[in-house]
Parts: sequence; structure tokens; C-alpha cells
Amino acid sequence: MSTAAVNSRELAHPDRAEIRLEGVLHALSDPMRLRIVRDLAAAEQELACATFELPVSKSTTTHHFRVLRESGVIQQAYRGTAKMSELRRADLEELFPGLLEVILEAAELQAGRG
Repeated sequence: MSTAAVNSRELAHPDRAEIRLEGVLHALSDPMRLRIVRDLAAAEQELACATFELPVSKSTTTHHFRVLRESGVIQQAYRGTAKMSELRRADLEELFPGLLEVILEAAELQAGRG
């Protein structure tokens, strides 16, 4: 990982070249993580982690964000006291053209089925 955590306020992220398809698919296979990604995609901007209301504990929510970050699906950074997250759309599109959009469309269809 190129962006090594220098202190507790900096978060490590994989370089674009280090993002692996199997890691992205694993990260997106969990319903809570897919929900986070759908919310970020809909927002089209970075969002504070605290804005996500997930039906899991805070520690489990933290775990889900870490899996998404370490797989290269999201980028996170501290802005003041808030940890902000955003999709790595450009990186994912460069590596796996169309994958994110197809997954988001499929998730929408699935959500519509109830």
C-alpha cells in the first residue's frame, strides 16, 4: 500500500495498480457494504461515516468501511473530526470498465424486488 499510515489520522489505501478484482467483489458481496457503496454513489460526493445509519454496531460499521477502503472501493480521509468517504469511481472504471455501474444497477433492481 503506497499511502502508509504515518499517524492515526492518516489512512492507508491501495494504489490503483494494487486493487484486485477478487478483493472488490468480496467487498461488494456483503449487503451492508453494498448499501454503503450505493449511498455513496447516489450522493456523488464524499460523505461522513457518521451519516450512515446501518442496523449494525459501530464496530461492525467500522469494519465494513475498512474492508471497502482496503479493497480499493472507497477513499477515506479525515476532515476535522469527521472521517469522510467517497467512491474510487475513476480507479475502478480504469481497472474494471463498467463493473461498478453494472453492480449498482443490479443492486437497484434487487432492491426494487423487495
